[in-house]
Amino acid sequence: MKNLIIRLLANAVALAVASWLVAGITLQGATTGKRVLTLLIVAAIFGIVNAIVKPVVKVLSFPLLILTLGLLTFVINALMLWLTSWITGKLDVQFHVNGFWSALFGALIITVVGMIINVVLPDKAEVH
Repeated sequence: MKNLIIRLLANAVALAVASWLVAGITLQGATTGKRVLTLLIVAAIFGIVNAIVKPVVKVLSFPLLILTLGLLTFVINALMLWLTSWITGKLDVQFHVNGFWSALFGALIITVVGMIINVVLPDKAEVH
């Protein structure tokens, strides 16, 4: 349970950094508390998407992953972020990724922030 909470918080931090740095990723909320709650909801949805959809996509795209020497992983991560944006839109959560390029840059930032958090955390909780 502790690892799950750490992953959720780490994903929320990574998503916050991405929304701060990428102009096409918007996170809305009237107060700081509402923005934090929105981030936690988005992080939970992002974690579920990465746990359920991403492995299936990676298996189906395995030949292309080999052909592109793994660079397709960045595109898959961007699509997972974009899917998260679509899901949050359907749930009326104030998080939006505006287009593929914003999703790609956001996914790169989330990956880098996640790697930094994994180095800092003592439990080595994985962030996707």
